[in-house]
Amino acid sequence: MRARGGNIMSAPLLEVENLAKHYPVKRGLVMARQVGLVRAVDGISFKLHRGETLALVGESGCGKSTTARLVLRLIEPTTGNVWFEGQDITEMGGAPLRALRRRMQIVFQDPFASLNPRMTVGDILEEPLVVHEIGNAAERQARVQQLLGLVGLASYHASRYPHEFSGGQRQRIGIARALAVEPALVVCDEPVSALDVSIQAQVVNLLKDLQARLGLSYLFIAHDLAVVKHMADRVAVMYLGKIVELAPKDELFAHPLHPYTRTLLAAIPRPDPHRRTARQIPGGDVPSPMNPPSGCRFHTRCAFATDICRTDDPALRNPAVGGITGGHLAACHHVEHLPPAEEAVGVGATAPNAAKRLALYAEKRARATAEAG
Repeated sequence: MRARGGNIMSAPLLEVENLAKHYPVKRGLVMARQVGLVRAVDGISFKLHRGETLALVGESGCGKSTTARLVLRLIEPTTGNVWFEGQDITEMGGAPLRALRRRMQIVFQDPFASLNPRMTVGDILEEPLVVHEIGNAAERQARVQQLLGLVGLASYHASRYPHEFSGGQRQRIGIARALAVEPALVVCDEPVSALDVSIQAQVVNLLKDLQARLGLSYLFIAHDLAVVKHMADRVAVMYLGKIVELAPKDELFAHPLHPYTRTLLAAIPRPDPHRRTARQIPGGDVPSPMNPPSGCRFHTRCAFATDICRTDDPALRNPAVGGITGGHLAACHHVEHLPPAEEAVGVGATAPNAAKRLALYAEKRARATAEAG
């Protein structure tokens, strides 16, 4: 097991390097043979700092939840490394890994399926303390009462069973269980997607309040970009197992760079019936992760794809675009020459004249720069 040098307080709490998870696809009943791989996560890297919320967003099947489980070592990675508090946890096992799990917890998407229906809430909250041998019986009971108060539940709720609660209350119980062993990192795997909108706001505000009070770091997975905008400090956009854009929240919402990010933001409903804007809808269907496209994985649906997009996989880089900070990364060959995000591009199918369109926008931008100078 290796540990990284440097001051642990200044180093990232979590660092992921070239993480991948490939599932073998086999055929045959007796002599099963491998016929392919499902590339659920395919070489992603990011950092999460103490007290920060990093959101993972993208379409269903892009690898968000798989990433969460890889980070927690709930499933084993195919390749790559996960560094937590300076230690490479992909090389851990046995007692050291079990001890480390106190520092890393998860809140699951379905608050009912993640709670044991045969246990009372008190037993559910006490179980992590028993597993990690924390305190005696009286101290554990006091901790259970403290946790219930922390998430806005009453002490008498400890004697009830999960089916006696509403969805929002059950999710509060799930949050309390995650906090029982005082973790530094909490992975929130779509924690509000199964709740009513009004309850979503309550749970999101609870998570924000707990983060401020306890100094937590969140890896927050969501589909709802409105929730992400309220919750996150930075946002990583995933598409077909890869991160295509990574940026501070405010910058990503104000200046999205990657064509896929732009389509996600353009799909957000606008509460103004008089505002008419063309939606940037990508053409075609999401390719199969078993047979992803060569080059840029979004090129089969992108209005700006050219020959290089079909052959070369773009690196996640900081583009030379005015007003973009060093922490804003995008994986696109043509990011410097794309039109402004607010300018609508052909709805539906990809554009056959992408190269001409890119050249036109590059010329327009150069002319504007020259006139401004």
